[in-house]
Amino acid sequence: MAPIRLRSIVLMVLMSAACSGAPAEPPRTPAPEATSQPPAAHAETPHWGYEGAEGPDAWAKLSPAWAVCGEGTRQSPIDIDVDKTVRSNLPSLAASFRPAALTIIHHEHTADVLNTGHSIQVNYTEGDELSVGSERFALAQFHFHAPSEHTIEGKRYPMEMHMVHKSGDGKLAVVGVLIEEGAHNDAFEPVWANLPATKGVAAHLEHVAVDVNRLLPSRKTTYRYDGSLTTPPCSEGVTWIVMTTPVQASASQLGRFRAVLSGNNRPVQPLNGRVVGADLLPETVAR
Repeated sequence: MAPIRLRSIVLMVLMSAACSGAPAEPPRTPAPEATSQPPAAHAETPHWGYEGAEGPDAWAKLSPAWAVCGEGTRQSPIDIDVDKTVRSNLPSLAASFRPAALTIIHHEHTADVLNTGHSIQVNYTEGDELSVGSERFALAQFHFHAPSEHTIEGKRYPMEMHMVHKSGDGKLAVVGVLIEEGAHNDAFEPVWANLPATKGVAAHLEHVAVDVNRLLPSRKTTYRYDGSLTTPPCSEGVTWIVMTTPVQASASQLGRFRAVLSGNNRPVQPLNGRVVGADLLPETVAR
C-alpha cells in the first residue's frame, strides 16, 4: 500500500450527519452528528436512540435506508482481540495538527429530527488534512461517546473520541481515541469548560482554541480495519484507525461529561472474517 501522510491543513467546517458537504462558515444552529447521514426530508426521518424500541437492535427496522445496520457484514464498532491482529504491510501515518477556534454542539435525539443521535461534537474553523495514499481527507470534527464503542479484548473504556475525516468524494476515515480514568487532562478543559447542557444548542466560542495534538496519546501505535458508521444509516466503507494507547481523564472530568451525556454507544458488531491490522503512527507537529 502507498504511504499515508497526515498533513497540516485548515479544518474546514461543521460536518453534517453523514460527513456530507457543509457550508463555508460553521452555522450557529445545531446540525446532525457527523457520523449520520442527513435525511432527504427531515419529517420522514424516524427517531432513533440507544435504548428500547428505538435502540440499536431496531435501527434496521426503523427505515429501509438503514437495512445495512442489521444486514451489513462490515459494521462498527468491534471488539479488538490483540492476539489476532496482523502487523503487516500497513501504510505509515504522519499526523500534523494545529490549534483552531471551535464550536461545540450537543446533539441528543429529540422530536427535532435535526438531532439524529447523541453526541458532544467539536467543530473547527481551521484544521488539518489526512492523506491516505492518493486520497486526501479533511478533518471535519471530533465527538465523544460515553462509554466507549470499541472494546479491547472485551474491555470497555469510560469514553471514546472519534476524529472524523472526509475525502472530496465522500469517503470517511475515523481516528478513534479511547479515554480511561486517570490523571486530570488539561487538553480537554477548553471543551469541558463549555459543555452545553441544553439539547440541540450550539455554543460558538470565538476565543477558545483546542490543540488536537494534546488530545492524542504520546504512543502512536494503532489498530486499523474496514468498518462503518456507528450510527444510522450504518454505511460501510469507513476506514477506522483506533489508537492502541488510551488517553486519561480524571474521575471529575468523566463525571462532568456524564452529567451532560452518557449511554451513546452502539454495541460491538461481529468481525465476519475481517482482519484487524496493527502498526505505528509517527506524528509530526506543525507549529
